[in-house]
Amino acid sequence: MHDDLLYTSRVFTEPFGFTDGIEGPACDRHGNLYAVNYARQHTIGRITPDGQCAVFVELENGSIGNGIRFNRAGDMLIADYTRHQILKVEMATRHVSVLAHEPSMSQPNDIAITDDDIVFASDPDWEASLGRLWRIEPDGTTTLLEEGMGTTNGIEVSPDGKRLYVNESFQRKIWVYDLSADAQISNKCLLFAFDDYGLDGMRCDMEGNLYVTRYGKGSVVKLSPGGEILEEIMLTGKNCTNLTFGGHDGRTCYVTVADTGNIEVFRVDAPGRCWTMQQAQSFTNIRSVGEEQEGS
Repeated sequence: MHDDLLYTSRVFTEPFGFTDGIEGPACDRHGNLYAVNYARQHTIGRITPDGQCAVFVELENGSIGNGIRFNRAGDMLIADYTRHQILKVEMATRHVSVLAHEPSMSQPNDIAITDDDIVFASDPDWEASLGRLWRIEPDGTTTLLEEGMGTTNGIEVSPDGKRLYVNESFQRKIWVYDLSADAQISNKCLLFAFDDYGLDGMRCDMEGNLYVTRYGKGSVVKLSPGGEILEEIMLTGKNCTNLTFGGHDGRTCYVTVADTGNIEVFRVDAPGRCWTMQQAQSFTNIRSVGEEQEGS
């Protein structure tokens, strides 16, 4: 893909390689992409930078993944919506453990993570068109932040760590909260409301712009921090579920698409926050190892 060809989507993986439950997605610090339900339900698929797909982890006990994020240690965190919990995968061993279990959740759907590993989870009740918002500490402690919302879905933290974005799929609204240094939310206000189609996953770039998947329309909208539509990228598939950033410079946007069971990609003009976090954490880990070796 040419670096100067921005906001033009193309098919990245073969259609129907994933089930219609394809979600996630997230890139590790080595450039591999991960998404849920490759080949069959209950799996996590790994896609190499050149688009080769394989099963990475098989989830057990009826678990099915949804949103994926990586923490500072490089562990994969997965919203397990069927068993009301957040899973953690140690990447080197592929060992799966439970970070947090909350039986009162309808389902953890999508997750966002702060620079210091605090997780926020959307919790939609699709039948009732309601939703809740949760915070999960690094030790697994889970706190209900808000209930009585619409169908909460996409969720993201701004690159400066001072805002939390949450959308409501059926109500087509994106809300923004002030986010304090200790991960408390306040001053909720409406960022944007759409007139049609659903909303799903969201991710920020490092300039603070918010990319939002328009489920049913087959597009990704780029919103400014002030709520102005800057771009709308049309996809081949219609039911786009989520997105993430990766590539050699963090400026490749990967979009999971349910009706075609695959991933599309397009180039953007600024790196994504999730990619930048991974690179910064990788550098910190390398530096820490070097310091340990010098001191030994």
